[in-house]
Amino acid sequence: MDISQATAPILLFDSGVGGLSVLEAVRRELPDAPVVYAADNAGYPYGTKSEAQIATRIPALLGRLVERYRPRLVVIACNTASTIALEDVRAALDLPVVGTVPAIKPAAKLTESGVIGLLGTEATVRQAYVDALAQDFANGCILLRHGSAELVAAAEEKLHGGTPDPAVFERIASAFRQQPGGERMDTVVLACTHFPLVEDELRAALGPDPRRMRFVHGAEGIARRVAHLLEGQSFTRDRPDRLVLTAPDERFSALEPALARYGLEACETL
Repeated sequence: MDISQATAPILLFDSGVGGLSVLEAVRRELPDAPVVYAADNAGYPYGTKSEAQIATRIPALLGRLVERYRPRLVVIACNTASTIALEDVRAALDLPVVGTVPAIKPAAKLTESGVIGLLGTEATVRQAYVDALAQDFANGCILLRHGSAELVAAAEEKLHGGTPDPAVFERIASAFRQQPGGERMDTVVLACTHFPLVEDELRAALGPDPRRMRFVHGAEGIARRVAHLLEGQSFTRDRPDRLVLTAPDERFSALEPALARYGLEACETL
């Protein structure tokens, strides 16, 4: 691999900052790999958009990002984008693309009660793709679904240094408890990459014994898949890892300390 290939980054893509939970896992697997993290703040949030809007936007936007940054691999660090547009993106791009799908399979192995909660965006939890995952890997389990746009906003607020409203988490807990079997739910699939950022708040709200509630998300599995696909490749970081926005946004100046913790030292607009 020549130097230009060695400096080719991994491109992580999400609607906002939720994909930082995936970036953190990728860093543990591949600490020397150069990274570009793209946040589609111009299109945020995805969870309340129609399938047609997402299916049209994502392949075109990722095509622009790939043309500019020449990555060696793309990670769609967003459940909503992956469940709707992953195959279209793979067809459009001539490089490996790793998607993010709800971690129903590992949740089915962990649950003791047989009742699993699926917590995602409204767009994710209604997908036929999720129905297929449940049929293939959680047949015999009860799968309770809840879509929450306000939890995405709460996670963004927390990363921006704010304190999310506790009522957001109480509403989510109530929504699960009111469904048949909700009182027996012992495992929750966090089917949005934003949600691990507020896992502590969710755990406290989903009692009565928060220590027994299991949370499952796909970040570690994604990181292992990326490491496998890039096994044996060389990495050279010739510039700081950076955040790329799809529109100017002054709010992101408040994120600089958090972004630095994830190794993102520069910010630019597409």
